[in-house]
Amino acid sequence: MRMTQWKPKQNQKSNVKEVKRFDLQAAKKLKEEGSHVNEGENILGSVPGVEVGDEFQFRIELNIIGLHRQIQGGIDYVRQKDKILATSIVASGGYADDLDNSDLLIYTGQGGNVTSSDKEPEDQKLERGNLALKNSNEEKNSVRVIRGYESMDGKRKIYVYDGLYVVESCWQDIGPRGKMVYKFSLRRIPGQPELRRSMCRRYFLREREIPICAVNTIDNEKPPTFKYITEMIYPECCNLVPPKGCNCTNGCSDHKKCSCVVKNGGEIPFNHNGDIVEVKPLVYECGPKCKCPSTCHNRVSQLGINIQLEIFKNLNSMGWGVRSLNSIPSGSFICEYIGEYLFDIGNNKNNNNLWDGLSNLFPDSSSSEVVEDSDFTTDAAQFGNVGRFVNHSCSPNLYAQNVLYDHQDSRVPHIMLFAAENIPPLQELTYDYNYTIDTVRDSDGNIKKKYCFCGSVECTGRLY
Repeated sequence: MRMTQWKPKQNQKSNVKEVKRFDLQAAKKLKEEGSHVNEGENILGSVPGVEVGDEFQFRIELNIIGLHRQIQGGIDYVRQKDKILATSIVASGGYADDLDNSDLLIYTGQGGNVTSSDKEPEDQKLERGNLALKNSNEEKNSVRVIRGYESMDGKRKIYVYDGLYVVESCWQDIGPRGKMVYKFSLRRIPGQPELRRSMCRRYFLREREIPICAVNTIDNEKPPTFKYITEMIYPECCNLVPPKGCNCTNGCSDHKKCSCVVKNGGEIPFNHNGDIVEVKPLVYECGPKCKCPSTCHNRVSQLGINIQLEIFKNLNSMGWGVRSLNSIPSGSFICEYIGEYLFDIGNNKNNNNLWDGLSNLFPDSSSSEVVEDSDFTTDAAQFGNVGRFVNHSCSPNLYAQNVLYDHQDSRVPHIMLFAAENIPPLQELTYDYNYTIDTVRDSDGNIKKKYCFCGSVECTGRLY
């Protein structure tokens, strides 16, 4: 569900608080229009239409769909006969959650001003939500758990539905301000779709620390060892010269005068959200010599990864794969495929399995005038980034786009991966490796065959 945009009418009086909380105004409007769902008595157990991993950009959305009806309270509950039972909790990271074991959650009760610094603390009382969780410990009814995570930009929280848990135990403990608090241990009910686990291996991208989580819920295998790099490695024979930049100082808004826009056929290939709007043989982004600011919307892929990616062990024979913890709109930039550009790889005799780590990523193109035929191929076996884990599929949800911005050698463009469709959280990210059957050879010149296990109904059966 996407929140309805609400703006007050010109003649409508509104105070500052109302304008800031447009999410609440949108929810009120949806309520008036009868668009709230799962209304009536609060639901115990699963909520129709909500699946594990569903992501919500605003907490009020939890109320709109009946997942968690308390707009501020962390514990929601319903009366069953002579008892109140917990129906759902929101864990927003304010207390000690054991993220190394997402199946177990230690949740601190509500009340007592135990986290507020401007109010006098007091012992938490066994009432309302705390009493409901204690009763649920006795009754063993399922409780929905929604976790709040800080967004990548640190400006807001997003909420993800983690599934059904059972309260295993409850006890009292000394809180952070010296007062008694209630604590509850909740364990996830087995048999539900898997959750993301916490960091097994940490990588760092660009100048910002954006951890790439490596997850294995199948066995004890670790990701393969390689050198993580954030820039392409080019052979010495490439004399890469930065292109002459545009003279725009207003964000390349004049499409007739901007030289970068002219290279792109007269239009910037990205919208103002940074989504690519047209597949091209080659995209020219503004480069280091351009006078436009870093906020120019013709600078997208060069800014690096801005979504939370995760490496995970795949259940099928494809090994490791990549998925996102966030929903991805169509056209969004995912990551660059980074590695070593190798020249004339057919003459390399050092590794009989070298081709297994290589990928010809150039998108199909009938325009040899734009993208030159290249004797280069990208090897991410020893040096690479998260892109090396993105698997092939005959029905991919990503596509590879050639991009130039810091040099003008079209033989060795940057290979940028973009979303080809709207992608929900935790769905594996894949693209077409674009091999031609019977063109890959070993060091002796013999044709190599690699079978495809993508599982798509359109699978051709072979990768090359």
